[in-house]
Amino acid sequence: MKTSFFFVLRIAIAWFVGFLLLLILWGGFFDGGTDGLFLLFLVVLGFVIASAVSHIRRIRLIVGNIDPGSLANRQRRQIEVPLGADEAFQLVDAAIRELPRSEDIESARDSLQVRAKVARLNPYSAKSPGRFNPLYWIHIKRNQILATVTPGDGICSVTLVCEPESGAWSDWFLVDDGTNLENAEAFTRAITRRVAEHRRNEQAAARQTVTEKELTVAKLSLLHAQVEPHFLYNTLASAQYLTRSDPARADQMLGNLITYLRHSLPRTEDSLSTLGEELERARAYLEILRIRMGNRLELQIEVPEALKPIPFPAMMLQTLVENAIKHGLEPKSGGGTIWIIARLVDGMLAVTVADDGQGFNAQSSGTGIGLKNVRERLRLAYGGAASFSIVANFPSGVAATIQLPHGQEHGDDNA
Repeated sequence: MKTSFFFVLRIAIAWFVGFLLLLILWGGFFDGGTDGLFLLFLVVLGFVIASAVSHIRRIRLIVGNIDPGSLANRQRRQIEVPLGADEAFQLVDAAIRELPRSEDIESARDSLQVRAKVARLNPYSAKSPGRFNPLYWIHIKRNQILATVTPGDGICSVTLVCEPESGAWSDWFLVDDGTNLENAEAFTRAITRRVAEHRRNEQAAARQTVTEKELTVAKLSLLHAQVEPHFLYNTLASAQYLTRSDPARADQMLGNLITYLRHSLPRTEDSLSTLGEELERARAYLEILRIRMGNRLELQIEVPEALKPIPFPAMMLQTLVENAIKHGLEPKSGGGTIWIIARLVDGMLAVTVADDGQGFNAQSSGTGIGLKNVRERLRLAYGGAASFSIVANFPSGVAATIQLPHGQEHGDDNA
């Protein structure tokens, strides 16, 4: 109550002092009476006091309490925004543009400032007072807004100034009916809403990323599970047969199978396979087949020692080797040769499995799931950075090549 009383008293005193100055000037230029001028002053003062009381009542409705800060025509806000400078500036610019009746907006991205004018609408009427209405002369026509973004370390500070489009001297005589307080509160709400929406979008994107990652892991696990039994079933079937027909060779085959399993089974979820480990696995597989095929199978391996520690997708080399045997050399009466070659080409690790078997012209009973899984696993693990190609070999057979980015961690088991 005291704050409201002194606020009205201050405005009344300011107008009285202004009237005294006017009387002094009037007496200096004119010798006539001042009764009419005094009567006009009383009428204007009545309108001014009524406007000030209305201003106080409206401020109380807007913020619920009265203090010198809320009664002031000029409002200042300091808002912390947990975003980078560019994102914070975009939020500020959008919030000001969406303020009701905003116009003449000037947006300076380099200086991180936004200026705007806001047409002041009479809160008690759909139109502004006419020129012959005394309220017209004590009515603030437009307000203005200045927002400045100050960059910080992961967080920005937004300084907002809402004020009348008039000099500071006018604050002694005029009130803005709480319009600048409204603008400041509206801007603060808009920024708060936009920051909360930004956080929700980030959380939704994070949840989607986690979901996609879990889905990718599930797909890789399924594809991996489809590859391993394909080899194990064939090997165990062959070992079972040799147990009855040739125990010594069966024992040798089981020894190679143990070597294969040693490189296959004891692997934690987050561990990486390497080209060397996959080569040992493939070699054990081929030694098993050499027992069965005898001289019909020859093996040539050209893999430099320096390339063996490079990360490589598990079971992928095994799939290519098994495919070359099953669809290339086994159907060929005279057997043939398997080549495993690794090299670096333009920063890419290229691993080729080639054979001189039947080639593409032969009738195949395969479903193609092995090669399909190779392509799918490469896509899930490396995106477009890896490639798989299979071409005809000369003079016969096929050559399948996997190219991986050298130096990039293998994403297959950690997708």
